[in-house]
Amino acid sequence: MAVRLSHATLAGITGPVAVPGYRPGELSPGIVHIGVGNFHRAHQAVYLDELFERGLDRDWALIGTGVRESDAEMRADLAAQDFLTTVVAQEASSSQARIIAPILDFVAPGDTDAILAWLADPRTRIVSLTVTEGGYYVDPASAAFAADHPEIVADATDRLQRPKTAFGLIAAALLRRRAAGIAPFTVMSCDNLPGNGHVAEATVAGLVELVDRSDAAWIRENVAFPNGMVDRITPATTQRECDMLRSEFGIEDRRPVFCEDFRQWVLEDRFPAGRPRLEEVGVQFVADVAPFELMKIRILNGGHAAIAYPAGLLDIHYVHQALADEQIARFLSALLDAEVIPMVPPVPKTDLHRYKSTIERRFANPKIGDTIRRLCLDGSNRQPKFILPTIRDALKAGRTIDGLALVCALWCRYCYGETETGQPIAPNDPIWPRLTMQARQARLAPEAWLAMQDIYGDLGDDRRFREAFSRALKGIWELGTRPSIDRYLASLSS
Repeated sequence: MAVRLSHATLAGITGPVAVPGYRPGELSPGIVHIGVGNFHRAHQAVYLDELFERGLDRDWALIGTGVRESDAEMRADLAAQDFLTTVVAQEASSSQARIIAPILDFVAPGDTDAILAWLADPRTRIVSLTVTEGGYYVDPASAAFAADHPEIVADATDRLQRPKTAFGLIAAALLRRRAAGIAPFTVMSCDNLPGNGHVAEATVAGLVELVDRSDAAWIRENVAFPNGMVDRITPATTQRECDMLRSEFGIEDRRPVFCEDFRQWVLEDRFPAGRPRLEEVGVQFVADVAPFELMKIRILNGGHAAIAYPAGLLDIHYVHQALADEQIARFLSALLDAEVIPMVPPVPKTDLHRYKSTIERRFANPKIGDTIRRLCLDGSNRQPKFILPTIRDALKAGRTIDGLALVCALWCRYCYGETETGQPIAPNDPIWPRLTMQARQARLAPEAWLAMQDIYGDLGDDRRFREAFSRALKGIWELGTRPSIDRYLASLSS
């Protein structure tokens, strides 16, 4: 019989499951985290749990909150089990389960007064975020702050009195702290986008500037927004994982997290209000995160895009199944070697080809159960971050872009809305109807896809890219996905 997870039942959990050696009364809050999803609990929360296990820095416990409906559902489930989470790290030949307890409380989304009270509390010295790549109110084509986004406009019109966005809450709390003479907290983005600290600063300061320019200037001069690179493949939890946890470990957890064993966190060491000693548990603190994040975004995330769309069109469900497909695996390897790695600057103490091999091994892990659909999600936000910058750099360097253009064409074909066998593809992007409309136009006129300037900007006007994309998309429609990939692979050896 499975044990229902709670502090009261921890003593009854036996077998190969690690349980926390500390209790809530031994912790005090230091971090408010916005967006308590699977990745946060598999990454930042795990690092803190390990630190607390060592008896270190227990005044840096987490207070969770969020701003979306899904956050409210997460809160209800975690509250029912005392904010405990079972994290299962999986390799092909092993699985290790650990119950973590670094979250002290989870403020209900929508309770603006309570959220602002925690953010303004002097004990809060770091506010961290995982709100996804698309949650930063950035124009995809220009990478500039989207001041005209309706949610931003609403917070600004309200003059940050009852903010509803994560960044509105951060901005309002910073201004409260300034008025009360309390030092500002550090804003630490844990999301997967280039220069995430810079982007977070642009969003917070840009929002405040819509209300008061002098306050915006104060934020830019006084608030730290360190950049960071985060990495751990963490799929969505399904009933499959919950059943596995119950059968293999005897634990009933409403919100378990299954992830790979690999993890990495590289942080710019800029925390004027203090920080936990995360270097003791493997976090790399560096002066410049950019080389690490560029490596990860272009090789890992770009690699995800390279396998996602052909696999999706070929009705392949899991990521490890895509890597077991010899053709897709060859395409990934060849594309990274020929077009992506040459556009990644050197990274301190890192062999890029060895990193690539690690990525391929991680993708092939059958225990993770990561889905192709998850990798295909939100392409309108991910392509401009993971694929298009590499194309721009390759064009400037006069290098080939045929494989990267093929990735873009495969995304377009995916957005047409059906696989090669005619199976419907369910909406998988915030602007799916628009993407589907453009993809259907592009079947006969490929330039219609590149006309989306909010995604492609002036890249769609580049002759070399336009021709490579058009050639790739026409080939997909005339020949199919597999022959198109074969044609690209043949071109590399000719």
